Amino acid sequence: MSEATNDNPMQEGYDIKSIMERIPHRYPFLLVDRVLEWRLNDHLIAVKNVTMNEPFFNGHFPGNPVFPGVLIMEALAQASALLWVQERNPNDVFYFAGMENVRFKRPVVPGDRMILETRLTRVIRGFAKFAAKASVDGEVVAEGELLCAYRTQK
Repeated sequence: MSEATNDNPMQEGYDIKSIMERIPHRYPFLLVDRVLEWRLNDHLIAVKNVTMNEPFFNGHFPGNPVFPGVLIMEALAQASALLWVQERNPNDVFYFAGMENVRFKRPVVPGDRMILETRLTRVIRGFAKFAAKASVDGEVVAEGELLCAYRTQK
């Protein structure tokens, strides 16, 4: 991530309570546990702790639990939403609208601590684009570009 500047300093992270104040997701679909750091209009780094208690492990896959790749991308989209909502209109609703150039590099399993990194790359006409990646133990497990739509609710 790029260096902080005096006019756009690096910000400290926050806990699950603060996450829940910023985005509407709830169990079992809240996929970000902690924000480690963020910088306004630039990037955010967060954590998803993967445990065997995740409800989808009952069927994905019995005897060989693997965190679904599509949910890795959802976790990255939620991290992107957390970056977006910093100092923006609190009535903005953020929708996951698409993904491009997505690659899954290795399975994520219970016990993994997934680091979610997202960077805002473009904003145009109601859409925001992010470059995002997830890693475990320093190894990239998934990456791609995310497109999100934002709309102001009245």
